[in-house]
Amino acid sequence: MEYYIHAAKFFLGSNVEMGGYLPVIDGKFGRYQKEKPTGKIVDYGDQWIAPGLVDTHIHGLLNHDVMDADAEGIDAMSKGLLECGVTSWLPTTLTASSDQLKQVVQTISDHVDDFEGAKVQGIHFEGPYYTEKHKGAQNPKYFENPSVDEFHAWQSAAQGMIRKISIAPERDGAVEFTAKISSEGVVVALGHSDATFDQAKACVEAGATMFTHTFNGMSGLNHREPGMAGAAMSLDGVTDELICDGRHVNPYVVKILMQTKTYQNVALVTDCMKAGLMPDGDYILGEFPVKVANGTARLTDGSNSLAGSILLLKDAVKNVVDWNVATPEQAITMASANAADSAGVGDQCGHILPGRDADFIVLDHELNLNKTYLDGVKVFG
Repeated sequence: MEYYIHAAKFFLGSNVEMGGYLPVIDGKFGRYQKEKPTGKIVDYGDQWIAPGLVDTHIHGLLNHDVMDADAEGIDAMSKGLLECGVTSWLPTTLTASSDQLKQVVQTISDHVDDFEGAKVQGIHFEGPYYTEKHKGAQNPKYFENPSVDEFHAWQSAAQGMIRKISIAPERDGAVEFTAKISSEGVVVALGHSDATFDQAKACVEAGATMFTHTFNGMSGLNHREPGMAGAAMSLDGVTDELICDGRHVNPYVVKILMQTKTYQNVALVTDCMKAGLMPDGDYILGEFPVKVANGTARLTDGSNSLAGSILLLKDAVKNVVDWNVATPEQAITMASANAADSAGVGDQCGHILPGRDADFIVLDHELNLNKTYLDGVKVFG
């Protein structure tokens, strides 16, 4: 199957093109061209074409949780993500027992070729190498020091699919673990941590390249002790995850980070839990009861802690533009190319390039999602 997409604007990664034509040949992108072709044209008029979004930090959707270790649930999430503009994702675990984590990753890796919908490009491990002060909705009874051998056991069960792991830099052995695991091609992120600036910096120098949901679950910025937040804001060579639902991070703080780090070093994520695309009510995250109301998910244990989000990635893109902290091009890049590249899957997704899978979305001028395509085939809208 071969056709050409015509639209008002194309977000092609390194540049934006107005008008023109983008070939789709047997499910792959061809090379963008200005001149009108002679073949079949799918005309989207004054709409915009962007890469499919990539959610690299998401726990659940449609009342399913990655931790359920249920292949049908993962498949349902993959299909549901298409209406969020997401065409690739990393199922994200929670802190749990070593055996449960092994079961989860084995379920995903055993069935990865069976999933329809948004493509599972790998697995993101959030925990269990965290510390208690900024535990959030992670269960501290499973917290432990990093273990290369344990990680290798998980990675073996995952058949090499773990692409990213988040740890607390102050745990014993964190620097050594970071150096070893990052040398194996796994992205090490830093989060849920009360680390000092120097502890975070030591892990970055050892190979850590990301900060997990920046500002949330980490020691704050003080003018004498920059903490984890200061490290995320000031260290070079790292990408900062950011949850832009307007509740996890104040929009003016988002603006500060954008001005400090620039959009090239920020990846939009959702941290969405199972109540995404679901009504308000009572849910479970991991082993904890959660109340979802007024756009937030919070633990019901009296702490009032945020328990992930119900954010959809398409809405995060729209939010940062509506807050006047990013242009449409920057917002889309943060939720596609930056997200994919930072998680080590940018060679598979997040970019419109010749020869890549034709996974893309169609947007109006207000960044509302109209259609989602996988491999050149319309799958939503």
